[in-house]
Amino acid sequence: MSVHVIKMPDIGEGIVEVELVAWRVQPGELVKEDQILADVMTDKATVEIPSPVHGRVAELGAAAGTVMRVGAALIKIDMEDGAEAPAPVEPPAQARPDPAPRAAVPAPVRSPAPAPAPVAAHDRPIASPSVRRQAWELGVDLSQVRASGTAGRIMHADLEAYAAAHPQRSARVSAPTPAAAAAAPRPPAITGSDAVEAIPIIGLRRKIAQKMQEAKRRIPHFSYVEEVDVTELEALRQTLNQQHGATRGKLTLLPLLARAICRALRQHPQLNARLDDEAGVLTRFDAVHLGIATQTPAGLMVPVLRHAEALDPWRCAAEIRRLAEVARNGRATRDELSGSTITLSSLGALGGIVSTPVINHPEVAIVGVNRIVERPMLRDGLVVGRQMMNLSSSFDHRVVDGQVAAEFIQAIRAMLESPALLFVD
Repeated sequence: MSVHVIKMPDIGEGIVEVELVAWRVQPGELVKEDQILADVMTDKATVEIPSPVHGRVAELGAAAGTVMRVGAALIKIDMEDGAEAPAPVEPPAQARPDPAPRAAVPAPVRSPAPAPAPVAAHDRPIASPSVRRQAWELGVDLSQVRASGTAGRIMHADLEAYAAAHPQRSARVSAPTPAAAAAAPRPPAITGSDAVEAIPIIGLRRKIAQKMQEAKRRIPHFSYVEEVDVTELEALRQTLNQQHGATRGKLTLLPLLARAICRALRQHPQLNARLDDEAGVLTRFDAVHLGIATQTPAGLMVPVLRHAEALDPWRCAAEIRRLAEVARNGRATRDELSGSTITLSSLGALGGIVSTPVINHPEVAIVGVNRIVERPMLRDGLVVGRQMMNLSSSFDHRVVDGQVAAEFIQAIRAMLESPALLFVD
């Protein structure tokens, strides 16, 4: 048999390295031509790598979670007798727009995960509750004791050997009498587990971490929080749902917020923009491609509501539902996950009182929505219950001044508190 080395293919778009998310095969397994060997992840999508040959897996090039450069040896396959080696070209990469990491599916692990690193000497010593209790009684600092147990665990024999070799370091000057020892108070028994779990940050979770770190590193954020009385808006929404919900679908708060944002951007177009900080160019957009921050089982995604300014509330609501569904099911396309010009973030009932959302780089603004709470408010000299909600929004201070940000949020507030303005051009 001959050994065929499959290299990491050039996926295009100028990508020079990808993350190996999961193996679909393991050493010794027979594979067929076009069978998927591994899943790799770029900045925008998960890509399936197929086999160009029949054969048996001889060696995996790296463990899941490894970042590999294009052209690196991905896998070695022993070709079966009579099988012809393919032309020396890299196998085509079958791009899947599913950004969810395949490592999360309950398939057998194909390659062993790296073993967790040994506990460093400065970390909390590993010892059982009884050993800790004995150390307390002897006055011995466990961090000074050499461990002989598995994975650096301190045993009773280790403790006793240390105490015998270092009597001067023990808090016990002389042995107490049996009566004194019996009368001495004992510390409460230490309960609980000393187990730890090392969880590799790979796949989509790594991409999210990198994107958030990049956004905070590159963008000087500032946040602006304003409370909004949405009593009238909620009354209007309920009325619209009663009259048109059966034929047009139910309205949530999001499509009305999207409409308010789009109309406020007419007055403040500099916030509907993306900043190329390396080129020093701010690009403004007429169309509002509204990112909708969406929590999915795989992590945070931002599907894009394209041309939100052209949608009525019901079409907007339907598209938001569709985008949320495909994102949560892992079926969002690459186009549906890129190209936003400003982002709306909402945690619904979990929205808290105030938040400081992270800007979706390279955008310059994000509007955050907190939960609605009924609170007593003073109106016309009377204390009445009102539906109150905070808007917590963040801006790129390099191109957005505080006054501009405040005027933008106040324009949104005015429309939400007088919702008839949402339908007046």
